[in-house]
Amino acid sequence: MSKSIYLLRHGQTTFNAQQRLQGHCNSGLTELGKEQASMIGASINRKIGNKKHWAVYCSPLGRAIETANIVCKELGIDSSLITTDERLKEFNLGDWEKCFIPDLVQNNPKLLSHRDWYLSAPNSESYESVVYRIKDFLHDDLIPDHLIVVSHGLTGAVFRGVYAAMSYSETFEQDLPQNAYFLLADHKISRIQCEVSVEAV
Repeated sequence: MSKSIYLLRHGQTTFNAQQRLQGHCNSGLTELGKEQASMIGASINRKIGNKKHWAVYCSPLGRAIETANIVCKELGIDSSLITTDERLKEFNLGDWEKCFIPDLVQNNPKLLSHRDWYLSAPNSESYESVVYRIKDFLHDDLIPDHLIVVSHGLTGAVFRGVYAAMSYSETFEQDLPQNAYFLLADHKISRIQCEVSVEAV
């Protein structure tokens, strides 16, 4: 794979702040989430050269599109050039979508002891399903070589895992940041931290 990919998760959402699971459902960005998206966009803007060489792809879920729009504004890229792609969607979390995490833990006190606990949701999408769609995306000859990808926490972890040929356990040992993003290039993954201003917190 000769692609260079800046991969980021959407900014903090209302459900994130409320400790609710989203999956395929959606909630809008908080003010902090908008600030996170803006900071990451500004950081990427300082790192890339000719913007015309970079394409922006994002999940079709609202929070990812909202983030991609803010990133494009920082980059000076017309948001009409954003391409949405179903393969970048978050895991479908089945019966647990919209549930409060503390309520799930109350019913299963050991739930969070496993890093892949999300996939315990009844009727959730399988890990193999998401691996398949990320592999399909990465090997798609129609996808440009210079990409900015806006995805989600879990799908982003699988994306990095597929790119670096990580094991299942290694994939889920990764963090799921909203104040950092990743450069995937030359078979290596670099984490780039972005600090938001105190006023936004």
